[in-house]
Amino acid sequence: MSTETLKENIAEKRLYDYQIKDLNRIFDVMAEEAENFNLLYQLPTGGGKTVIFSEIVRRYIERHNKKVVILTHRIELCKQTSNVLSGFKVKNKVINSKVKSLPDQDDYMCFVAMVETLNNRLSDNDFELKNIGLLIIDEAHYNSFRKLFKFFEECFILGVTATPLSSNIKLPMKDNYNKLIVGDDISTLIKNGFLATAEMYHYDVGLTSLKIGINGDYTVKSSEALYTNSLMQSKLLTAYEELARGKKTLIFNNGIYTSKEVYYTFKKAGYNVRHLDNTASKQERKDILKWFKYTPDAVLTSVSILTTGFDEPSVESIILNRATRSLTLYFQMIGRGSRIYKERTSFQVIDLGNNVARFGPWSQPVDWQHIFKYPDLYLENIIDDEALERDFVYVMPDSIKEKFKNSEDLEFDVKAHYKDVIKSGKKSFAVIERSIAQHSKMCIENSEDVYDARDLVKLLQDEIAYRIKQYGYCIMNSTDNYKDWLFEEYNRKLRISFNGKF
Repeated sequence: MSTETLKENIAEKRLYDYQIKDLNRIFDVMAEEAENFNLLYQLPTGGGKTVIFSEIVRRYIERHNKKVVILTHRIELCKQTSNVLSGFKVKNKVINSKVKSLPDQDDYMCFVAMVETLNNRLSDNDFELKNIGLLIIDEAHYNSFRKLFKFFEECFILGVTATPLSSNIKLPMKDNYNKLIVGDDISTLIKNGFLATAEMYHYDVGLTSLKIGINGDYTVKSSEALYTNSLMQSKLLTAYEELARGKKTLIFNNGIYTSKEVYYTFKKAGYNVRHLDNTASKQERKDILKWFKYTPDAVLTSVSILTTGFDEPSVESIILNRATRSLTLYFQMIGRGSRIYKERTSFQVIDLGNNVARFGPWSQPVDWQHIFKYPDLYLENIIDDEALERDFVYVMPDSIKEKFKNSEDLEFDVKAHYKDVIKSGKKSFAVIERSIAQHSKMCIENSEDVYDARDLVKLLQDEIAYRIKQYGYCIMNSTDNYKDWLFEEYNRKLRISFNGKF
């Protein structure tokens, strides 16, 4: 066996079959198309994109004797990529803010750089990269890369992403790339044992107060207003306590203020929690991530800073404490828990932003070719929040059902009662009175005294809010003021109903 073949086998052993298959597809396009062709490659988070393009770099340099530049948008990704390349015996240099010139560029066949740094250097006439044949763009859906294309017009460009949908709705990816290659999907990678299964849980959240900004996603300001209120904070804590208590948990928020509120809520409740956002120093970030790695019951609340360039396979639970209209962000957040870790082959996703209803389950197939070709059509057809809320069906959690085990019937169909009430010629408010009577009966049947009954009312708040929302749709009045008034009135009448019953 020749030394070259041996080298190739050593590298190939580090790649799985599906990775080698995709790598060969990419090289086929390189062979068929012009040297300045732009190709996009999609593979889910956790599928090993860095490993694949590191092997591409190794082979490309060997075959073409031309140099390669890899672009990332985060300093952490630069370091990670450089390390993986070194593992593939590719001698590479990171062009960071300290590198002002390249007197040693003949010593390297591969350079790893951040977008802004390289743009600044190449805009300076004294800085030049010679003999570059291939440009690889990691997380290619970010649009900051476009500004560098002009420096690499004679190169083959390979963009790599988990979600071939541009972060800027006005700049679709099909304008920059000639073709898309789609790798194995999430469900195939799960089936073949490369990704963990997601157990999805969701809670009803009223999102109609959220505003959509110019980038097509919900504004931080409107998200902060909703997610910092005491009702949402207590819903988050309840969800954690019901499903994730004691598990290593990562909470994603839309806004620093929300994340800090989450930190205080969990701290007050006695949990092992830290907060991280992009204002943290390098050392603080390093310390917090080290703490998270080695603390089994750690709860880390953060803003979007950990969606890319962060890999902690021991995460057991992901909480989406935010809503997003970005399919990319949805996949990135959930992807943080999708690595197989030791014996664990599943992880938990708790959705507090109706995201699963908006985009579908994380592992369901996505037609990326269609989204790549017709991004506008896809974005126009994202379900709006009012429609999502109308379709939501409240299911009482088992932990709450257990508290009402003495009651035979816990079901109450608001729409069916409304039809019955109207048919009987009664006023529509009779529906609310019937609902209060049923809740009252449930509380009394499962209590020793009036204090127990009032405690049980606290467990019914989500169901009460859901029934009021359904009632609002029936009477064509679902204004926030009316629902808020009715919610208070319902709780007042329910508490009064216990008087004299014990």
